[in-house]
Amino acid sequence: MKPIASSLLFLSLAIASCQSPQPGLHYPKTRQCDQKDTYFGTVIDDPYRWLENDRSAETEAWVKDENKVTYDYLSKIPFRDKLRERLTKIWSFEKNGAPFKKGRYYFNYHNSGTQNQAVLMIREGINGIPKSLLDPNTLSNDGTVALGSIGISKDGKYLAYATSKAGSDWEDIHVLEIESGKLLNDHLLWVKFSGISWQKNGFYYSRFDEPQKGHEFSAKNVNHKVYFHTVGTLQGDDKLVYEDKAHPERNFGAGISDDEDMLFISGSESTSGNSLLVKDLRVKNAAFVTIASGFENDYNVIDHRNGNILLLTNNKAPRYKLISVDISHPEEASWKDLIPQRPDLLEAVTVAGDNLIVKYLKDVTSRLYVYSFEGKQTAEIKPSGGPGMVDAVSGDRKDSLVFFSFTTFTAPATVFKYNVLSSGLSVYSKPVIDFPSDQFETHQVFYPSKDGTKIPMFITCKKGTRLDGNNPTFLFGYGGFNISYTPEFRIDRAIFLENGGVYAVANMRGGGEYGEDWHHNGVKCKKQNVFDDFIAAAEYLISEKYTSHDKLAIHGRSNGGLLIGAVMTQRPDLAKVAVPTVGVLDMLRYHLFTIGRAWAVDYGTSENKEEFDCLLKYSPLHNVKPASYPATLVLTGDHDDRVVPAHSFKFAATLQEKNTGTEPVLIRVDVNAGHGSGKPTSKQIDEFADMWSFVFYNLGMAY
Repeated sequence: MKPIASSLLFLSLAIASCQSPQPGLHYPKTRQCDQKDTYFGTVIDDPYRWLENDRSAETEAWVKDENKVTYDYLSKIPFRDKLRERLTKIWSFEKNGAPFKKGRYYFNYHNSGTQNQAVLMIREGINGIPKSLLDPNTLSNDGTVALGSIGISKDGKYLAYATSKAGSDWEDIHVLEIESGKLLNDHLLWVKFSGISWQKNGFYYSRFDEPQKGHEFSAKNVNHKVYFHTVGTLQGDDKLVYEDKAHPERNFGAGISDDEDMLFISGSESTSGNSLLVKDLRVKNAAFVTIASGFENDYNVIDHRNGNILLLTNNKAPRYKLISVDISHPEEASWKDLIPQRPDLLEAVTVAGDNLIVKYLKDVTSRLYVYSFEGKQTAEIKPSGGPGMVDAVSGDRKDSLVFFSFTTFTAPATVFKYNVLSSGLSVYSKPVIDFPSDQFETHQVFYPSKDGTKIPMFITCKKGTRLDGNNPTFLFGYGGFNISYTPEFRIDRAIFLENGGVYAVANMRGGGEYGEDWHHNGVKCKKQNVFDDFIAAAEYLISEKYTSHDKLAIHGRSNGGLLIGAVMTQRPDLAKVAVPTVGVLDMLRYHLFTIGRAWAVDYGTSENKEEFDCLLKYSPLHNVKPASYPATLVLTGDHDDRVVPAHSFKFAATLQEKNTGTEPVLIRVDVNAGHGSGKPTSKQIDEFADMWSFVFYNLGMAY
């Protein structure tokens, strides 16, 4: 590979401009380099490779100039400021997360309205007076320091919490003494993809070695290790608990059973499938016992009970089941089914009041039940509000109270309280929002994809909407990594709905809506199924007169950004507007950055001949041909170390080069922002105001 120059010699070329196809719109002229790579005899040009160096002066100048073009364009949209004002008003309602218990305290997250970050609250007993325990808004002036994973000691004495900056996946861990509110001197660095699991006077966590300076946000993450930190000591004194030198690309996480008797080490090579080891901490110098050694299936620990481990697994059960494993006989032949697989997808199990709270997914909506530890269903929990999603189920082994949130496409999350002993269900907290939820409705349809497979899709719109083909419509999709896109209230979508928009969510293959079989039918060389499912969703909305090509916008983020990139390059005529956000867009090189290699279970890699051939067919970057593309707004963040911004940089530059039409092709690079997690409210509102201004304007909507 030839070295790519990035000196200031090329700075003037990077920021020069040329006339764009859009009248009055000028794009930066992006320098091209003579970079060619050969894959199995196929030569691939990569003229914008230099943009992968996202910390170089040349790339920073390019970002600045692209942003100038984008913000100049957005500033001319006459209703942009009013749209932002309305979005802020809708956003300004009190939000409460479901409470969870540790020791004698209850904790929950709270946002008074438009605080940049939610505050961790504490109260003594469920009827105690809530007070702020940790307010991340005080950790930075602009809200870009976010609270990540937390861990609370079993006795409720200590809080260990992780913080991240500017949206990065890198985290620091600190320790707070809960009763006094005193911040201790403990400070752990270079933590990533880690939980915090307490055991007596310390906790287990995972970290990488310190990365090379200047490559913190792009270098591959290897040699993940599990450590134990004792409160009051230095990080250098932490005890190494587990590593695997023979497999440096594996990640590891530690967990402790509720009784603190069992230590679990979960290993992963990708985003699905894990190995599982267990150590009995009651036995001095006990060795790890292998429960599962491969990565073909998932094993999620639910509880330890009388020497038996309860595991939620898809081993020989693509829709999952709950099993019991005797740690003295861990071989698979001795495993026992506690809750066997059934037609619906078993999503989660929570222990509460000596019972099991079991969540199922039936046709992409939640069902919640109570089971005994013998595996018998004893009750169904039915929150009011229509079809929706149950989330954040919390319970305590010795407490009969269960809390959970329930949300729909038309209303934000209500928190419910359920008593396992009395079967009593009541509303614990319900938000009051400046949005008339009762004026809107959601219905679910099942449409045929290209190969005849029936795909579910939710459609939300104002009651009485006429199906005349003239409704502005916003179609969203994801379709990957076994992730289910269930009903959820998105505050920013509200502004589209109240202005006559139709919001649709397609549940394509590749996701987890119907278990592993559904997932596997959208991975690697079957990935085209996902794009076909989405295209069919758009065609259904058009054929059923919800909308037309000229009134359709398409959107997805992360893996969904890949979806939009692939769809708009395969069918540039499909939609009027495309918004690929933090997308995986260079499918030949994605695995070379940060944690990208872990996505190979869904994508495959260009290092394999068969998978390379499949990737090349749909890789958005490599399928941009001279064509008339939709009005496009590429969204990314300059500190995204999950899907590095080079994907979006190179894709936007290529689109601007090859677009033969008159629609704008813009990129908005959010400064001091990452993949999305922990993004401050102010930045979210700014981004959504810009996104919706772009969508409204290019769909011809009046605000």
